[in-house]
Amino acid sequence: MRRLLIEEPVTRAGPLSRRLAVFSLLATGFALILVRDPRADTDAALAALLAGLCVALAAAVAAAFAFVRVWREGARGLGAALAGLVLALAVLGYPAYIGLRGLRLPVLSDVTTDIDNPPAFSRSRAAFATRGGRYPPDPGAAIRERQRGAYPQIAPLTLDIGADEAFELARKAALNRHWQIVEAIRPGGRTGNGRIEAVARGLILNLPDDLTVRIRPRADGARIDVRSASRLGGRDFGSNADRIRAYLDDVANLALAVK
Repeated sequence: MRRLLIEEPVTRAGPLSRRLAVFSLLATGFALILVRDPRADTDAALAALLAGLCVALAAAVAAAFAFVRVWREGARGLGAALAGLVLALAVLGYPAYIGLRGLRLPVLSDVTTDIDNPPAFSRSRAAFATRGGRYPPDPGAAIRERQRGAYPQIAPLTLDIGADEAFELARKAALNRHWQIVEAIRPGGRTGNGRIEAVARGLILNLPDDLTVRIRPRADGARIDVRSASRLGGRDFGSNADRIRAYLDDVANLALAVK
């Protein structure tokens, strides 16, 4: 008698998921290198990064389809689907975390410690050149009130030291955080205020954000206000508030260390 060979079903979605995930990992890695390179076209690099994330999402969908076939029909391809899913999640994990965090935060791209009188960005030639001819516009009273409700803890830092000493600590903290200082003007002169104009870059994408620090003399010491504005996009996902908090914590710790 002839024995009939029964072929086990094989899902093509498993290997497809793995191939897509590997491609997305390579594509996003290459796009990250481009985004972090100041010489590259930022818009094109971000588009390539978004495309890589979309491919990773497609890999996760293909893996899910493969799991369904394996469960229902006992099809082979589980290992490939698992590999594809793990790689896809590795690519999508951090963007998903940032996206979920952004859903809980208001749409803001400009945050300051002084909502009523935000520090103004410099209009000097050097500042304009560093910002590519851009001047961050003020968001307006309504958006500032939105910030007040979202970040009540973002407040000025007052120190019981002289304005000149506060200026030096503010500049040192900016250098410690590897900000690119564009201008550093000591307190005094016509307004009496000191100012530090700087550019900070994100840890992952290395995208530039603009900052200005105002050091205002007081009878009992000095007050430091900070304004941080994203250069790209209308939503910062909390990065500007995080930056201001961390920076003022650094200044406060430096002030404690010198006492």
